[in-house]
Amino acid sequence: MTEQIVPTTVPYSSELMLRVLRRLVARYDFIRIESIGKSVAGSDLQVLQLGQGEKTLFVSAAHHANEWITTPVVLKFVEEYADAVQTGTQIAGLDAAALWQAVRLIVLPMVNPDGVDLVNGFFKGVLQENAGFIAENYPAVPYPDGWKANILGTDLNLNYPAGWVKARRLKYAAGFVSPAPRDFVGFAPLSAPESRFLYEYTLRQDFSMILAYHTQGNFIYWKYNGYEPAHSLHIGELLAAASGYSLELTPEYSSYAGYKDWFIKNFDRPGYTIECGQGVSPLPLSDFDGIYEANRPLLATAMHAVEQFL
Repeated sequence: MTEQIVPTTVPYSSELMLRVLRRLVARYDFIRIESIGKSVAGSDLQVLQLGQGEKTLFVSAAHHANEWITTPVVLKFVEEYADAVQTGTQIAGLDAAALWQAVRLIVLPMVNPDGVDLVNGFFKGVLQENAGFIAENYPAVPYPDGWKANILGTDLNLNYPAGWVKARRLKYAAGFVSPAPRDFVGFAPLSAPESRFLYEYTLRQDFSMILAYHTQGNFIYWKYNGYEPAHSLHIGELLAAASGYSLELTPEYSSYAGYKDWFIKNFDRPGYTIECGQGVSPLPLSDFDGIYEANRPLLATAMHAVEQFL
């Protein structure tokens, strides 16, 4: 492999991520890049597109600000996959050119750029000061390390229209009744621009399957509230075997209003939340190599499963 583009030893910012995307596109001219909208503070929500297949795997990362390590995880896979396509080699034991022909891969590496910038100390100004005031109302949540929400205090992965009222009831009971570093569901479904733009983009596409990357637990969550799309259990078992993660049902407290939940409910197609690593978020970059070694085969297996079963 040529000189690596995706850094894995430094904290990420929205600006660093955009520089990485530009370098990837410059080296691999078959990668397409598109903005699907903007964050609260005006950062572009950029997706990368690779492949020619009629079936599509969509991968998102960093819905939650302090889970930003998922951004280099998915970008490193894009880089290695593109290199394997260009050199005619394999990715995690699978023929990259064959995957390219069969499956379109779309990756949104940072759903929550403002939140990532806040956690890593790159966000300054009035909105950063406002986030500090929000955090003062929730002193039990460490600041900024415990910040999961967007810059205005909405937890993006609780802002989708799939059991949103149930999620609000659960989170309000836990005390998250106003903009917060985590677990505030928003004032209405899709009230946050980041979740709304991803929702609208998903409706315009024809994703065969989605993976939503998060951190904590080395789990793969599948199903939503009794919905069990065709092949979803079998594919989940394949992803678990490839990664060494366990296949689990989402705990009740976190079972509603997530992106994976809405996708399964709306499209009746397989969707999975991938919970990487173990420890306290944000996970240290010293954990990156182990996380990536589990997720390289998971991502390649997901592409192959889309080709084979969907």
